[in-house]
This record gives sequence, structure tokens and C-alpha cells, in this order.
Amino acid sequence: MDSINKQQEEENFENLNGPEAIEKMKVLVDKASTCFFCTEITTGQPFVTRPMAVQKLDDEGNFWFLSSKDSHKDEEVSEDPSVQLLFQGSSYSDFLSVYGIATVSQDKEKIKELWNPMLKTWFTEGVDDPRISVIKVKTIDGYYWDTKHNKAVGLIKRTVGAIIGKTMDDSIEGNLSL
Repeated sequence: MDSINKQQEEENFENLNGPEAIEKMKVLVDKASTCFFCTEITTGQPFVTRPMAVQKLDDEGNFWFLSSKDSHKDEEVSEDPSVQLLFQGSSYSDFLSVYGIATVSQDKEKIKELWNPMLKTWFTEGVDDPRISVIKVKTIDGYYWDTKHNKAVGLIKRTVGAIIGKTMDDSIEGNLSL
């Protein structure tokens, strides 16, 4: 049986490396802005997940989050730094999976850099709240699923494909390597 990808006439697989990979991650993260932050991924048990807002994705491909020193996630990261970040920017594209190694710190300068006033909902004492921690996720590996064009082109191609019984989706996917 052929893979659905082999039924397409056009190329739909492209691995991205270095700056191209980081740029693709930035585009997809901008569309999603939040992810499922998964810990305990190496235990053989169901992993622990929670939604988290990305505060920054830097030019080296590191993800930055603000967390709470007394959270389960900080404890889980200190016990096993392997994490998975899962993003979904829309119902049809803009998907990103990132595997990385997380570290937790209380770097006050980084907290100030990443701070925005909406975070006061969780950190009621503001930027100087003593409970704030910083989580940095160094990207090790990633995979993306996206569209080549835009929503309208993708919809037209899928509709025509459904009518004529031919795989004509506008997808592109591949590995991301830094």
C-alpha cells in the first residue's frame, strides 16, 4: 500500500536546516503562540502536559518560558530535562513538534526581558515576584507540517482533489535540524 504522500504529483517533503529551520519555527510559533509543554516523556508512562505561552524563540532556536518555581513542571524538568513542545496554529496546517532539553533558572535579567504585564495574572507581585522562574528549551530536533501557499489555495486544491478523486493537498512537511 502506498503512502498518501506518494499519491501526490507535487513534492510535499522538505527538510530544513540551520537558519531556515529556525525561521520556519518562528513562523509556526507566531501562528500558535502557545504550545503543549510535555514533560516526563522518557518514562514509558503517559507524559505530563500543560499549555504554556512561548515568551520568546531566539535566533539560535531556543524557546523561553516563564514558569513558577513551585510548579510541578519545574520539578519534572529538574528530574528529567527532556521535553516535547507541540504546536497547532490552525485546524489544517501550522503544526510543529519540537524535542529539546530544558533548564530552569531564576535569571532576573531574563525575567525582565521576557516579562509582559498580562503575566501579572499568575505572578501577582509583578516582574519582581519571587516565584518566577525561567525555562529555556534548547531545540534538539523538530518536525513540521504546513501548507505551501495559503488557506484559500489549500482549500481549492483539496476540494478539486475530492471532486476528481485525486490527492491534491497543499501540504509540506519535514525535519527541522539546527
